[in-house]
Order: sequence, then structure tokens, then C-alpha cells
Amino acid sequence: MLSEKLKEVLNNQMNNEFAAAHEYMAMAAYCESRSYDGFANFYIQQAKEERFHGMKLYDYLNDRGVHAVFNEIPAPTTDYNSILDTFKAGLAQEREVTKSFYDISDVATEEKEYATLSFIRWFLDEQVEEEATFERHIDYIERIKDDNNALFIYERELAKRSFDKDSE
Repeated sequence: MLSEKLKEVLNNQMNNEFAAAHEYMAMAAYCESRSYDGFANFYIQQAKEERFHGMKLYDYLNDRGVHAVFNEIPAPTTDYNSILDTFKAGLAQEREVTKSFYDISDVATEEKEYATLSFIRWFLDEQVEEEATFERHIDYIERIKDDNNALFIYERELAKRSFDKDSE
């Protein structure tokens, strides 16, 4: 049986994942409004991934006999100064998610809740990949600077991204 504290941090993280999806859809909308369809696709796929993560937490809570509680999702940022700013905001968001999973791990470790530790390990590994992805995109976009042709080519690559839950 999970403690109230562990139930709370897991429920909060489930909500954080759905809020992250909401943020990524707002980033997609920003990109689409500026005809950056490839970047928009990147964020749409990212939102699908976050919803998948939210559902993994939802399922885990239900498997453990915990009532998953959905909270209000805050309004996302809707305007950015540039495509680069969207990626910087995405990286900041992913770093917060990583911190949240560390907090869950700390509570589970303290409570010797080994099943939760095992479950959370997948997310911790995933967060390493998520942060690296955003850092790499930031690096590429900073190198591109004002080269619109390079940005166009890079955007076309991101337009090919698709989310496959089976590869997660």
C-alpha cells in the first residue's frame, strides 16, 4: 500500500505530464502560426509522448489501487520570441520533470517502496534522453543562427518525427 505522501507525488507527476503535453501543444500552435510546420510537428509528437507518460502514471496508480486525481492544468505560454525560445522553454520544462522524478524517487527510497522505485527508473532513463534531445536542438539552432536555408532544412527533418508508443 502506498503512503499518502507517495500517492500525492505520483498524482502530481501524472498531472505534470498532462500539463507538459498542454505546453507542447501551445508551442506547436506558436510554430504553426509562423508557418514552421516541421517544428510544430516536433511539439505535437512531444505532446503525444507526454500524454503517454501521463497514462503510464495513471495506470500505475490504478494498478496500486490509488484513485488518480486530475487537477486543473495551468494555461500554457502562448507566445515566444523565437523558435529557439520554444526549445529553451522545453528544456526548462524537462529539467523540472526530471527534478520531480528525483523527488518521487527520494520518497520511494525513504519509504522502501521498491515497486515504485522500479517503476520510476524507466522515467529517469527517459528524462536523460529528453534533456539531451532539447540540448541538441538548442545547439543546432544556435549554430544555424540566421541562416534561413539551414533552418528550413532542419525543420524538414523535424517534420518527419513521429511518436511510437511501442518504441518507448
